[in-house]
Amino acid sequence: MSANWISTRAWLLMLPLLVVMVSVIGWPLVDTVRLSFTDAKLVGTGGSFVGIDNYAKMLTGSNFQRALVTTTWFAVVSVTAEMVLGVFAALLLNQQFRGRAALRALMILPWALPTVVNATLWRLIYNPEYGALNAALTQLGLIDSYRSWLGEPGSALTALIIADCWKNFPLVALIALAALQAVPRDITAAALVDGAGPFNRFRFVVMPYLAGPLLVALVLRTIEAFKVFDIIWVMTRGGPANSTRTLSILVYQEAFSFQRAGSGASLALIVTLLVTVLAVAYAALLRRAAGAS
Repeated sequence: MSANWISTRAWLLMLPLLVVMVSVIGWPLVDTVRLSFTDAKLVGTGGSFVGIDNYAKMLTGSNFQRALVTTTWFAVVSVTAEMVLGVFAALLLNQQFRGRAALRALMILPWALPTVVNATLWRLIYNPEYGALNAALTQLGLIDSYRSWLGEPGSALTALIIADCWKNFPLVALIALAALQAVPRDITAAALVDGAGPFNRFRFVVMPYLAGPLLVALVLRTIEAFKVFDIIWVMTRGGPANSTRTLSILVYQEAFSFQRAGSGASLALIVTLLVTVLAVAYAALLRRAAGAS
């Protein structure tokens, strides 16, 4: 059987998938690009051609710039906290102790919960009238009166970051825990015999095995955090005073709340481009890590 026939048969087998991908992804993307150069409304006429005016207005507008800062801060802080908590949890669960299997199973629960359920749960915890957080802090004497954690611009974003970390750090922990299983026991035992302390054993023995998997977790979580929408929409809808409005929330408001389909499409493409840059960086980091190993 010739190589050309094998290649042709492979393309024929992939043809149905390619048709579906073009129909489901390609056409909506092309139509979004078309809309982004018009002043079309969500309901009404198709709009007239305005060139790059939508892009210029979005990129120079204060709403976009503030949402970009909020998104970046949310992604950096939440992902950093998730990585640290995930590694510590993995190191703990890698030890031998009674009930380890049950604790490993329980750790998966936050990550397994649907995001909407997680957001609703934390919204109840933060409730200013009967929330568990206010009750606990009041009884411990840390605050004098109940606070509206999601209703104050100074605390709303931090509250969202905590909720996001609680849900997603188990994913990092599971990836790190799987990597820890590959660390040879004889190497760690030899390092212990040589007098290496806990920090040096982690840095020089364990960390080389964790670096690759943690890099994957880091970039995937960064991309997810950068395009976060559901947990913020359920808990604050971008408020109060737009203090938690990320880029994805801004896209939704521009296209559906304000019904400006043209500018909403241009903003969505800008966000897509930013996420694509992160994805390209992800691929480059993985190739570098693979080459170094």
